[in-house]
Amino acid sequence: MDATQISSELTRVLYTNDQIQARLADIAAEIDEEYRDKDLLLVGVLNGAVMVMADLSRHLTVHLQMDWMAISSYGSGTQSSGVVRILKDLTTDIEGRHVLVVEDIIDTGLTLAYLIQNLHSRKPASLKIMTMFRKPEALSSPVEVSHVGFDLPNEFVVGYGLDYAGRYRNLVDVATLAPHVYS
Repeated sequence: MDATQISSELTRVLYTNDQIQARLADIAAEIDEEYRDKDLLLVGVLNGAVMVMADLSRHLTVHLQMDWMAISSYGSGTQSSGVVRILKDLTTDIEGRHVLVVEDIIDTGLTLAYLIQNLHSRKPASLKIMTMFRKPEALSSPVEVSHVGFDLPNEFVVGYGLDYAGRYRNLVDVATLAPHVYS
């Protein structure tokens, strides 16, 4: 679905699907260069990173494998609960592997900081982060990010994997959600 189909539920479109795909192609070129001749494992963070992971992997030309983790600090609300839980762990042993964590969004950084600490303890050869979106104003736990698609304002956004109570993930654009929807 695109933003025109649900315009009454959105305040404004921040990034269109065309802009997102163009940025992903640029990031993929950087990753291709960085991981040429390396054993790359993409680790997607469910559920939001599904769209990013699928599109990023299609832009990449290096050989890679994929695995998934599910971690949460949200529940069904619009703000982090502050409690991080692993809902699904990796099925791949990452020791000695070059791991690139693929995120949809870095908001406070709390969840990602926990995840990175957890993955470092598993002794990967390298561990880096790619996120499609980041909210610099909301960041409270510093995390080093190697690849950032776009910075977002500190507003509630949906689309391209980002959701509100499980909805709007299939919106191809990224937009701010109208307050009447979540108030």
